[in-house]
Amino acid sequence: MGVAGTLEYLSDLLSRARKGKKKKQIQTVALKVRMDCEGCERKVKKVLSGVKGAKSVDVDMKQQKVTVTGYVEAKKVLKAAQSTRKKVEMWPYVPYTLVAHPYVSQAYDKKAPPNMVRSVPNTATIKETTVDDGYTTMFSDDNPNACSIM
Repeated sequence: MGVAGTLEYLSDLLSRARKGKKKKQIQTVALKVRMDCEGCERKVKKVLSGVKGAKSVDVDMKQQKVTVTGYVEAKKVLKAAQSTRKKVEMWPYVPYTLVAHPYVSQAYDKKAPPNMVRSVPNTATIKETTVDDGYTTMFSDDNPNACSIM
């Protein structure tokens, strides 16, 4: 087998061991953070830059938006941002073109950036009904005990 064969064998073993691990994907996490001054901005940026896996931190004071890009998890970024003792929440806004009914009371927000609304679930796809089955069978022609008035 020789030295070259042994090295090749060991190289194959190590490459197979690495393939078992999944690499984290680059993610972008957007947060809404209440910042009043440049000091707040620096504090938030410094804390979020220290999160393991964070590649870049962008702060937009006008929109009160912080964007963290890198190999990070959203929960860890949110927890780190909350450690600054600022009011923090996940970025709630999406472009109004992505929402089915952008002018519903839950979606419309005066404080939203231009052309943005709050992200709300599409309630038209939910299969819930408030009508009880007893009422529908009470007036059915198939029911022999149905109301005879109709």
